[in-house]
Amino acid sequence: MANVRSALGQSKVGWEFFGTELKRRREVAGYTQERLGHQVFCSGSYIGQLEAAIRKPQLDLAQRIDAVLKTDGFFERMCRELIDSSPYQHYFAEAAYLEGLADTIREYAPVFMPGLLQTAAYARAVVLASVPHLSDDEVEARVRARLERQRILEDPTKPLLWVVLHENVIRCKVGGAACMSEQLLHAAALARKRRITLQVLPYEAGAPALAAMVTLMTFEDAPPVAYSEGAHSGCLVDTPERVTGIERAYDRVRAAALSPDASLALVQSVAEEYAHEC
Repeated sequence: MANVRSALGQSKVGWEFFGTELKRRREVAGYTQERLGHQVFCSGSYIGQLEAAIRKPQLDLAQRIDAVLKTDGFFERMCRELIDSSPYQHYFAEAAYLEGLADTIREYAPVFMPGLLQTAAYARAVVLASVPHLSDDEVEARVRARLERQRILEDPTKPLLWVVLHENVIRCKVGGAACMSEQLLHAAALARKRRITLQVLPYEAGAPALAAMVTLMTFEDAPPVAYSEGAHSGCLVDTPERVTGIERAYDRVRAAALSPDASLALVQSVAEEYAHEC
């Protein structure tokens, strides 16, 4: 839990306080979880997850809760001042937190190396390409936040991390040849240490079953979720049938990819090609 708190720059205490107060004020107002969920346009089980501090409270939902329970902006203020202090973009903050709780993480990366595997130089190049107007301090803050997420890999066994890279990821020269050589060697080292399982989906495989970056996470005591990210946007999915559909598509991508051994050999070979350019 300490690693998760550090990664988010916040404590889950904010979530727990929100959940405790939500349960207390809901019961005082005479609402069941199901009835309140109906009133604020979510499920009763989602209200239960908020009360149990499993899900990060969202500002728009907090505003609707205030309106229904007549709490005079209490939950909105809690969101703004106590919870929404993440160094990540708002659409990714909850997914970043859930990474630290996951038993397994499965990722498909069509363009960039996943954040959990990025080196500082690679992360810096990605940030600058995405938002070139940021100040140097803002760029470095984003890079630090990305590297902090990787502390979950300090545990030798948890989470189980399985990554499928489209061949685009290893061929696109992000940050230059030296940057790419370092990045690919870093990913290869994690695979050789058996800390991650790494596969490459080659160009020859044709159209992939997934078109966007996808992360699938499972937990010991909560349902699985999926996170997908696009241009300056992201979506966390917890509807069982949608998660199942994404899992099936991921399995098709994984089946079409090179074996872990062949993938590792390809990554190391391309890393050496980049090194020769330096």
